[in-house]
Amino acid sequence: MLQTLRQPKWIVATVIVGLGLWQLDRLEQRRTLNEQGMSRLSQEPAGLAELLAEAGGSLESIQYRPVRVTGVFDPSDEVLIRSQVERGQAGFHVITPFVTDEGTAVLVNRGWVPMNMDTPPVDAPPPTGSTSLDGWIQLTRTRPALGRDDPPGDQHVLSRVDIDRIGEQLPYDLVPAYVVATGESGIELPVTVDPPDFSDERSHLAYALQWFAFAAIGLIGFFFLMRRKGAPESGQHR
Repeated sequence: MLQTLRQPKWIVATVIVGLGLWQLDRLEQRRTLNEQGMSRLSQEPAGLAELLAEAGGSLESIQYRPVRVTGVFDPSDEVLIRSQVERGQAGFHVITPFVTDEGTAVLVNRGWVPMNMDTPPVDAPPPTGSTSLDGWIQLTRTRPALGRDDPPGDQHVLSRVDIDRIGEQLPYDLVPAYVVATGESGIELPVTVDPPDFSDERSHLAYALQWFAFAAIGLIGFFFLMRRKGAPESGQHR
């Protein structure tokens, strides 16, 4: 029996089934993250200082939490994040520093603008004077393994909301998370960023079913092959 299981066809079948089980495990992880995200996003807005104190050293615990901040925008140090698509059109996300009444500074993603607005401050200015805004907490973005590095020095267009990188060209320290502003999406610019979609389970279930189907097809094919080999040939007893 052990020798049979060591045959290549059984090893391949075991690997294929294992891939299916791995996709089911990833599906369960995705569902857990979705439930967690929906629960956080549905909470009432809290103050930025309160959320940061609650997080302690674990900023992941407050990702997607609604936040309300009051302070003043500083569009003079605005930056744009390239390669953002809205309604089928390429453009930028507008990242504007916001100095709160508590004296801290936080980056705010004010929304999307089209490609022709490629020089900040964009022709879609934030409110002036003391402003209260609602949004949700988002974490800093880091360079992916195959991603590009932004050039050094003051840059007005960047690849991602890397808080440390943007902070290098600002005259004040930034809190270690940023705010994605919420509001009514309309024709005015910038266009508000859509909230995260926590109903998306990606393709893990489809991939799992695909791997299990491959395993079933292989086993059924092997079964019929064995039956064919075991059947007596026509005319064998004549």
